Amino acid sequence: MDNILIENQSWFKKNWKWFIPLTGIVLFLTISLLIIAFSSVLGNYSKAYADPKLYELALEKVRQNDRVNEVLGEIQPIDNMTILNGSVNYSDDNKIVNSTIKITCKKGKAMLDISAELNNDTWNYKKITVRIKNPVEKKETIEILNLIEE
Repeated sequence: MDNILIENQSWFKKNWKWFIPLTGIVLFLTISLLIIAFSSVLGNYSKAYADPKLYELALEKVRQNDRVNEVLGEIQPIDNMTILNGSVNYSDDNKIVNSTIKITCKKGKAMLDISAELNNDTWNYKKITVRIKNPVEKKETIEILNLIEE
């Protein structure tokens, strides 16, 4: 009798015919779901970039507030990265927006919260607040405008 060495095949060699297509299908479905999930988020940010008046007009109202000027000093202009680092949420066929962005000032940093409604291509602000975070000893929330009944 001959001594014949029987080699065992690896798991992949035995199962590649079903493993590769199944992996491709799972990868495709995962990427599709991620695209669907993030498309609304990306759409909100692109709308915010396309409408800089939303933030510019709110910042003008904030700059007119004496308490903000006293605590934070001069407010720096916002850039596109500021919008990207914040949160933007459109609703009601893109007519209502709730957004939070970081504002940088001479004396510290704060968060600007905006709730606004679009009427005839004009933003009507319902609520504007500034939440001061830094410096910590001056931490407070300043209401600039509040037309929302709670």
